[in-house]
Amino acid sequence: MKENLSLQNFDWDAYEKESKGSKNEELIAKYDATLSKVKANEVVEGTVTSINKREVVVNVGFKSDGIVPAAEFRYNPDLKVGDKVEVYIESQEDKKGQLVLSHKEARASRAWDRVNEACEKGEIVTGYIKCRTKGGMIVDVLGMEAFLPGSQIDVKPIRDYDMFVGKTMEFKIVKVNQDFRNVVVSHKALIEAELEARKQEIVGKLEKGQVLEGIVKNITNYGVFIDLGGVDGLIHITDLSWGRVTDPKDIVSLDQKINVVILDFDEEKKRIALGLKQLTPHPWDALDPNLKVGDKVHGKVVVMADYGAFVEISEGVEGLIHVSEMSWSQHLRSAYDFLKVGDEVDAVILTLDREERKMSLGMKQLKEDPWQTIETKYAVGTRHLAKVRNFTNFGVFVEIEEGVDGLIHISDLSWTKKIKHPNEFTQIGAQIEVVVLEIDKENRRLSLGHKQLEDNPWEELEAKFGIDTIIDGKVLEITDKGATVSLEDGVEGFCTSRHLQKEDKSAVAVGDVLPFRVIEFNKDAKRILLSHLRTWEERKEAPAKEAKAPKKEAAPAAVQLEKATLGDLDVLANLKAEMEEAAAPAKPAKKAAAKKTAKKDETEEAAE
Repeated sequence: MKENLSLQNFDWDAYEKESKGSKNEELIAKYDATLSKVKANEVVEGTVTSINKREVVVNVGFKSDGIVPAAEFRYNPDLKVGDKVEVYIESQEDKKGQLVLSHKEARASRAWDRVNEACEKGEIVTGYIKCRTKGGMIVDVLGMEAFLPGSQIDVKPIRDYDMFVGKTMEFKIVKVNQDFRNVVVSHKALIEAELEARKQEIVGKLEKGQVLEGIVKNITNYGVFIDLGGVDGLIHITDLSWGRVTDPKDIVSLDQKINVVILDFDEEKKRIALGLKQLTPHPWDALDPNLKVGDKVHGKVVVMADYGAFVEISEGVEGLIHVSEMSWSQHLRSAYDFLKVGDEVDAVILTLDREERKMSLGMKQLKEDPWQTIETKYAVGTRHLAKVRNFTNFGVFVEIEEGVDGLIHISDLSWTKKIKHPNEFTQIGAQIEVVVLEIDKENRRLSLGHKQLEDNPWEELEAKFGIDTIIDGKVLEITDKGATVSLEDGVEGFCTSRHLQKEDKSAVAVGDVLPFRVIEFNKDAKRILLSHLRTWEERKEAPAKEAKAPKKEAAPAAVQLEKATLGDLDVLANLKAEMEEAAAPAKPAKKAAAKKTAKKDETEEAAE
């Protein structure tokens, strides 16, 4: 109650006048002088006063301390109370009256200048590896994100990039792109100088033939890189083993410790050629001394080529089986038709050169040469089944068995058919029955026949297709010279264009079936000459001849004309001329001569 009375009697006007006095203002001025003048959006330096897992408290000399998220200092795990740090004033106070600071923004505003300065001076900087990216890592360096290529992490190949994420390492800024503000850093560059000194020392002590221990650092398809303790050497794939090596991983594995021998080195280029197989004796030196030409060996196909196969009979000892030594057959095109990599084969040693370390082998020698007993197995006159291998214009090449070939001449395919090319008669790969006609053992060839499987039908055909015989035939083919006509029993004849005329003057087409008169039969040449014209022309001329001929002169009619042959054509022509001359004396014997000439032309056309 007394307090309320005292407040009511308090002289507020006097207090206000006293507060505005010079003494009070002096005190306020002194207090303000102890505080820093901070403005928003500027960078200032502060002192770390407190650190916990979530935030860092920084004193910048303002009336209140500022708070910075601890995550912004993760690049600096050694941060401690009392350290000086730069911060960016985002706001003098938030809703709680708290000074709002950012160390990340402060670093970013100063980072670019520092990065350029560090690059120019070659300074070593500390960075925090944030995450992986394509080809390398993203590193937080001086408040900027920089790229760390995978090849610049270490001097050794890195197999697991994830193991570096979250680590803090030292780097050297090796490249700065001013236009795009890109920064490239390297950790490898920091240790290369030291390695270079070690390389000089190691290379200076190297000698050819020296055996060293190394660790398999990298494996490629052409060889293996070995770490010799600071300097790398290469074992070429051909120096890994005396045998064939298709994949170096079959011989060594990563991080494996092995002994190697120095084959050669270039002191200037720091290139070292190493060998692994040289630590063991050459397999040819250990080859059985009793092995000789003619011996049988067993091996595995390790390399294939068109011309042959390389067979390894023991580790590091190979022999070549040429394709010509794989089979007695004459149709050898590629070794791939007989063997493949990995096949195990038996072979005979054909040549052996221990000094040159070369060996040739043969497979066919393990089988009997079929030409040694050709006269007994394929005697002349014997019948066999063969396989068509190839065609030529003059015949068919066939194979009776592996290594035994023969030729069927085109003229020995059929007795009756006119074959222009063998593909009209058979096809490649087909089976065909043959008869052995002749043996050429020296050239390893057989002369074969197919038509000889049957008797020659032309002896019997002579009676069936005699001169003036009229028989139906089917037109098979028409050319400028005439038509090929199919007759009975598979026999073919030929009709010249002049004798192909129809009575109604229409054109003859392939497939037409017409009557034909045989005007020539030659069994030696196996030729039958036909005429469709004669089947209707002579029928028309017969009544006219009877009307013109004198009834008294019947003597020529008494002449009995039998079936004419080629030798009788002239006699017939002369007889006809005499008859026409008797009937019409005014006409000379010109017509008979013309008929004789026409007959001659027909014979020549048929022969063609």
